[in-house]
Amino acid sequence: MKKTNVSLPDTNVIVRYLVDDEHALFARAKTFFDKVKQGVEKAILLESVLAECLYVLTKIYKVPRDEAASILIDLLQYKGIANTDKSELISALRLYIDKHLDIVDAILCAKARESGHQMITFDKELQKTFAAGEHVH
Repeated sequence: MKKTNVSLPDTNVIVRYLVDDEHALFARAKTFFDKVKQGVEKAILLESVLAECLYVLTKIYKVPRDEAASILIDLLQYKGIANTDKSELISALRLYIDKHLDIVDAILCAKARESGHQMITFDKELQKTFAAGEHVH
């Protein structure tokens, strides 16, 4: 197996970094994310991990949904974040805030819009949001 210099942080590492509720773990996470912020380290934030982070932040830590999504948008903009779908995930988080979509629906909508693919859904509200083609900033 070839070793790469890109890390895949899990939900626990991201949440510890964002909430600082366990100082020893926060310190380790901060060291990592400080390097990612500067571009010294590379990381990919998986969409499943982002979805789980939103769940943990909003349901367990009671962070308001717009604040939780905004924090993750900021994180995605760190210099060392190497996601090829970064703009789609940021668009999804903005849809999550502005259109109050479920994060999975928001990701589906953003990825379909940005790729030009057709989205298939029975969800009338999601169909309307997608059909409106509104780009959320």
